Amino acid sequence: MDNTNFKDKRVLITGGLGFIGSNLAIRLVDAGAKVTLVDSLIPTYGGNLFNIEPVKHLARVNISDVRDPHSMKYLVAKQDYLFNLAGQTSHMDSMEAPETDLNINVLAQLQILEACRHYNPDIRLIFASTRQIYGRPMQIPVDETHPLNPVDVNGINKLAGEQYHRLYYDVYGIRSTILRLTNTYGPRMRIKDARQTFLGIWIRRLLEGQPMQIFGDGTQVRDYNFVEDVVDAMLITALSDNSYGQVYNLGSEQSLSLTETARIMSDLHHGAPFEYVPFPKSRKSIDIGDYQGSFEKIKNQLGWMPRTDFYEGMRQTIDYYKHHFEKYI
Repeated sequence: MDNTNFKDKRVLITGGLGFIGSNLAIRLVDAGAKVTLVDSLIPTYGGNLFNIEPVKHLARVNISDVRDPHSMKYLVAKQDYLFNLAGQTSHMDSMEAPETDLNINVLAQLQILEACRHYNPDIRLIFASTRQIYGRPMQIPVDETHPLNPVDVNGINKLAGEQYHRLYYDVYGIRSTILRLTNTYGPRMRIKDARQTFLGIWIRRLLEGQPMQIFGDGTQVRDYNFVEDVVDAMLITALSDNSYGQVYNLGSEQSLSLTETARIMSDLHHGAPFEYVPFPKSRKSIDIGDYQGSFEKIKNQLGWMPRTDFYEGMRQTIDYYKHHFEKYI
């Protein structure tokens, strides 16, 4: 897509040293934007200074926490765009430390919106939400009219964050749009553990010569979006005046079982092994089962659709970690 509309625009990315934020930052810097990245660099989250290696001298980095309202007041002022990506993403962590998840995914979101309301009400805001808010699908593919019934603390808090963004648009005119992301993967994602996505720990095990572990019988279905396609969706949405106050699913026409996913990854790396292991009770109780999202709304209204199939996206991803593995473990 043409990114020239962002030339000389001032852009703030919360969670900017994380997986999606850093890929977005690289694209925006290349487009000539004046980019500021906010990240707390808390070790259990996805922030990594190496993520912005290609643009490390061209993007401004502010090491601060979105839970600090004083920092956010200063940071949102005079920005043209805010990509609000900071959040706690681990479903298991949300169950084990629910107050932390509440503070990051709810209270911090409210404080960011308050900073926008008081210090930059004309800012354009894109909020990254999650498919997790739907809970266990009643039908597939899941579209934006599906009932919202989160099965864990993380999903409940992300839903609350969404509702605050919608409220601040309806009441105060803060021009926000919500994107509900599915399983995003690609270069710069966390592979140290499964806190961000199970694909991360699978890549680590694959490159360390250990079998990828599939919970259950491997028949569960997922859809995946390559990170460059997700960045496209964010940029397209940010430039659309017709998307204010809207909620859009991302997703893919290609859905794969966990076994099919593992086989593709195995084929891409010397026939790497995978194995089936019992589903841990703590994970099974909050698992949503099969999922595939419908992206018809964003396709019809904004013209976005994913361009990268899983085989090609995962090929690029594995190749990235072959070259930079030591920076991510």
